Amino acid sequence: MSSSMPAGDGAPAPASRPHHRFWPARLPHRITPPATSLWHNLAISALRYPDKPALVFFDRTFSYRELLWQAERLAAHLHAQGVRAGDRVILMMQNCPQWVVAHFAILRANAVVVPVNPMNRAEELRHCITDPDVSVAICAADLAGELLRASDGLPEAQRLRHLVVTHYSDGFGSQAEVPPMWVDWLGARHALPEPQGGTAVGWLDALACEGALPEHDRGPDDLAVLPYTSGTTGLPKGCMHPHRTLMHNAVAVGLWTQSTAQNIGLLVVPLFHITGMVAGMHAAIYIGATMVLMPRWDRDLAGQLISRWRVTHWTNIPTMVIDLLASPRFDQYDLSSLVLIGGGGAAMPQAVAQRLLEQYGLRYSEGYGLTETAAPSHNNPPDHPKQQCLGIPFLSTEARVVDPVTLQEMPQGETGEIIIHGPEVFDGYWKRPEATEAAFVTFEGKRFFRSGDLGRVDEDGYFFITDRLKRMINASGFKVWPAEVEALMFRHPAIAEACVIATRDAYRGESVKAVVVLRESARGSTSEQDIVDWCREHMAIYKCPRTVEFVASLPKSGSGKVMWRLLQEQENAREASAQ
Repeated sequence: MSSSMPAGDGAPAPASRPHHRFWPARLPHRITPPATSLWHNLAISALRYPDKPALVFFDRTFSYRELLWQAERLAAHLHAQGVRAGDRVILMMQNCPQWVVAHFAILRANAVVVPVNPMNRAEELRHCITDPDVSVAICAADLAGELLRASDGLPEAQRLRHLVVTHYSDGFGSQAEVPPMWVDWLGARHALPEPQGGTAVGWLDALACEGALPEHDRGPDDLAVLPYTSGTTGLPKGCMHPHRTLMHNAVAVGLWTQSTAQNIGLLVVPLFHITGMVAGMHAAIYIGATMVLMPRWDRDLAGQLISRWRVTHWTNIPTMVIDLLASPRFDQYDLSSLVLIGGGGAAMPQAVAQRLLEQYGLRYSEGYGLTETAAPSHNNPPDHPKQQCLGIPFLSTEARVVDPVTLQEMPQGETGEIIIHGPEVFDGYWKRPEATEAAFVTFEGKRFFRSGDLGRVDEDGYFFITDRLKRMINASGFKVWPAEVEALMFRHPAIAEACVIATRDAYRGESVKAVVVLRESARGSTSEQDIVDWCREHMAIYKCPRTVEFVASLPKSGSGKVMWRLLQEQENAREASAQ
């Protein structure tokens, strides 16, 4: 990259902001987002594009007019059930049109969306009910039983008093071609549940509500969404996001990706996750784009949808791209409509990124963000991305790398904790003033969020992640960052996926272990020792895995991230039982 490139506004880049040399052309460094609630984005797009497709779900298309009407009717139902300004409402289902309708209905009712992972079990759901003081929930029929198991075990005053229940088939027609392995849960019909001491109503009955809508009175500073993040210890914490934080990133994502109302986005990143919600849904609604919804990841369905609907933009997890490219039917799909592809959650292996570039002319654009930052706080400039890189601080955003203990800024190239200041940063943790105070630091007179992630900055101002602050392996005093080892292991031609964890070592304190998924072609011809020997040739000896375990697949979260903590806990349990 040339160091003489002009800054985005035509001015020379200050020495402290070298990334401005690579700023997207004609894009300002800061923006002024609308001073309205998120609800207005849907209302305005429906006014501008009433008959334009807003959502596509299997064989059914929803216009912006229909999306607005359904959201208003559901909002009227919520209001009739006693939902008032500032009340929290659980939203729990896989990606489907009903999720989008329900999200905006809650906002239209002046309430707060509590998005919940549909993979959660009763014990986890109990906290999602009691911590935000929820009494009303909107959920998929196949999840209602688990939600009620959580609710019915609570004291009467804390239980859910009303459920709105939908079947996924409420969102598609009779000609939907549902993948065979999904028929049982996606097409199944369930009896309406009976909450203990409460009421439940079906989706279509809720939409039939003829009640009056309340006056919409939410502004930029009112709480809009309360997503929960697990962190490293303790119970999940609610991240307080007012309308303004999500509004900023909804607008900024569209600008950054040079999006228009003609965008057709594949929305497979879960909507309950901050990335799918903001970078996928809210950004699309703001500009009046079309969203093609996938309830879960399936590589062949993704290939079919991209081909059929001529998808232009696809935000994803790198593992999805890896999986799609590995499909034996890949040559049947037409990806030529894609103009932008990118994502985050894990580093894109260089070999895969190179294949996208050579075969399709697509530069995979990686980004970085947290639940606390409403998705992106960093992103790669689409025209100047670096591989396996977080990118540069996003629109209106500042970021630094500091010593985690002294909080002094680290020199260029040295590892420290990433801290973030910008309009997308959340207000704090729900009911957790101590945790909120610990999450922020005053730096250069401004309030910066402590990400808990370790990274470094290169000479161009691009950020690279080293690892989670809590994930470091200490092997005989040498600090080993698992993400670095994993990135190196991806270069082995036999490795499809790898997750590095720690094992106890009486001599070294901790040693490195790699849990590996082999490529299909390498199974039976590659041994664990082959991997160990290769690592010894390609990385410093203290970083090398002492042991390698082959598995058929790695556990992944609902958002597609490898669940390294689960693997670490399983390893700790095995070691404890062996003693």
